[in-house]
Amino acid sequence: MTIRAVVFDIGGVLEITPDLGVTRQWETRLGLAAGELDERMHEAWVGGSIGTITLDDVYQALRDRLRLDELQLAAFMADLWREYLGTPNTALIDYLRRLRPRYRTGILSNSFVGAREREQQAYGFEDLVDEIVYSHESKMGKPDPRIYALACARLHVAPEEAVFLDDHDPFVTAAREAGLHAVRYQDNAQAIADIEELLGSGGTVEAESSHDRTQATGPQLHLVDRPADQRGGGAGGLRQSAGRGQAAAQAD
Repeated sequence: MTIRAVVFDIGGVLEITPDLGVTRQWETRLGLAAGELDERMHEAWVGGSIGTITLDDVYQALRDRLRLDELQLAAFMADLWREYLGTPNTALIDYLRRLRPRYRTGILSNSFVGAREREQQAYGFEDLVDEIVYSHESKMGKPDPRIYALACARLHVAPEEAVFLDDHDPFVTAAREAGLHAVRYQDNAQAIADIEELLGSGGTVEAESSHDRTQATGPQLHLVDRPADQRGGGAGGLRQSAGRGQAAAQAD
């Protein structure tokens, strides 16, 4: 079946999101043990990632659980958003922009309340693609098969008519199980080549997994170094909840 849509992840793909050590820095500042900040904030991080609480609820949790005053709260959130947003992967963003109008384009992201507004201000994602599906707005996240179905429905394509790019193996696997063609992001050149191969073949050639590619050709030179995820430990905070930029420890 002909490919009609291409869908991109954000963290670690369209955004370069290294671990800036924000969580550990604040643990030191607040006299907390390693891992204690995320432990105290776990429910709020999870709730914010699937939209069961508001950003104001997150702020109140920070006041209650970390005893932050208003100045500390503003500084803490500024640091978390700086780490969450990272910097633009300009080459891949330019490629995504060039896919229109030949293909419908979308974004599918495990996110956090407030992310749409901040990413629009920073990168203009709403102007870049036809549809954005955020976990915090959808009340579900990857690898839930329903969120892949939602992305396809919003783009008005069948799953087999869509290609999905993500940097986290479980999310790539889940996309394939949901019926989409999926590419595991390693670096820009590899990702673009794999997408173009699928587009040229009409989806009849499935992109290799990162494991298969490494076994066949040896270690790859990766352009972007990103932190290991589920956004716990070193990555922490908003990135822990959202599960974005998932494979950095492997220099994905």
